[in-house]
Amino acid sequence: MFQISNQVIANVLYWIRQKRWLLLTIIVGIVLYLLPAPSGMSDLSRPDDAYHTLIIVIMTLVLIITEPVPLPAVAMMILILQVVFGIAEPNEVASSFMSDAVFFIMGSLMLAVSIVKQGLDSRLALGIIRLTGNKTWRIAAGFTTICALLSSFIGEHTVTAMMMPVGLILVRSTSSDPKKVAVLASLLLFSIAYGSAMGSIGTPSGGGRNVIMMGYWTEFGHGTVSYLQWMKHAYPMLLFQIPLAVIILLMTFRPKQRVLDTAVRKLKVQVTKGGKMQGKEYLVIAVFMGVFLGWVFLGHTIGLGIIALIGVFVYLAFGLVDWSDLNRNTNWGVILLFGAAISIGIQINYTGLAQWIAGGAMDALQFVAGDSPLLQITVAILLSAILTNFLSNAAAVAVIGPIVLNMGGDPIIMGFAAALASAFAYLTVVASPTCMIIHSSGLVKRGDFLKAGGKLFIMSVIVLLLVSQLLWPLF
Repeated sequence: MFQISNQVIANVLYWIRQKRWLLLTIIVGIVLYLLPAPSGMSDLSRPDDAYHTLIIVIMTLVLIITEPVPLPAVAMMILILQVVFGIAEPNEVASSFMSDAVFFIMGSLMLAVSIVKQGLDSRLALGIIRLTGNKTWRIAAGFTTICALLSSFIGEHTVTAMMMPVGLILVRSTSSDPKKVAVLASLLLFSIAYGSAMGSIGTPSGGGRNVIMMGYWTEFGHGTVSYLQWMKHAYPMLLFQIPLAVIILLMTFRPKQRVLDTAVRKLKVQVTKGGKMQGKEYLVIAVFMGVFLGWVFLGHTIGLGIIALIGVFVYLAFGLVDWSDLNRNTNWGVILLFGAAISIGIQINYTGLAQWIAGGAMDALQFVAGDSPLLQITVAILLSAILTNFLSNAAAVAVIGPIVLNMGGDPIIMGFAAALASAFAYLTVVASPTCMIIHSSGLVKRGDFLKAGGKLFIMSVIVLLLVSQLLWPLF
């Protein structure tokens, strides 16, 4: 009996040690909940709800960084606590969870499964290799550059969803053992995700937040900015970022595979065995191109998510993919996490928490350095860059935009600073759909987002400050 008791105690202590961050997060959450809301929140329309939302955000970040539980469990906690803390009614939480953005993530993952099913990822990967060569650093640089240029016109989510299967086929052709290709997978997948995120600043059509800022300029009487004027301000920033991002990623992830000879040989054999493209493959391409054109021209009308689901429906209806394949290979946990992130992002906005954070940050920085133009731009960049890692980039610009444009200084410059900084969503899995999409592969660790994204975040902020001070005044 004494031995059994010792064993039980040992098991309990082991569990506590393994789940110490989970237990600490719960304790911190309870303590914060029992404390009153900060006095600065009293001016908000919903101060208690804003404070309780802040508690959920803190708990979520700790669990994402320390990883004591699976990410889908974190997503469930976000949804549960909104109801338990009285922030929203159950039906309100459910409606905020399921949106067109969630449909887009779900549809994109399913489209990727369909493309892989027909072997088109292999053909596309081989085509890219022929452009870049088979050296690993050149492939990573090629992925970053191609994704950045594409996403500047068609949006980061679209490019990441389209290119991830291409990266995965190269990784899996190198080795079937995930441990042997872990670093290579991180390098290639982060090249795709971060290249796509950076490129989204390039033109107004690169992301909804760009159009939101253009609308604010017009609405507040600051004039209009044309498509070409936007590119003149944003593209130099993007062209500076691309080589620096490649260097950062190559220094952060150093795979043993310097040359992907094995992967290239396997790809060539695989494509050769597949023979010439058949009718089904052409049909898959035609449907995807239709979805792609729909995203570009109809996305603002009927929604990116609905268009993606139309593509999935056509694939299923024409027998180009089986539901069993979609059910088995779609990462439902990523969909759950993305929906939960959007749900809490809505509460961050509606409760006034976003404005409270933004106002507090501005007050603190102004106390330190006054009202200098450099300070104003720095505040705009940091507020937008930090907030975009909690809200969607469009929501971050929607919240920050009116504040930034009334801070003083040139409103066009201030607006560009905030809009471009909203692309710096590199730090966590939930920071942006691009991060969630590559995480769905199961080949990148949550800690890698902070390790690589932190460096990219700092680099991007510095580059944006330099461009805003040295280049934009010349326009």
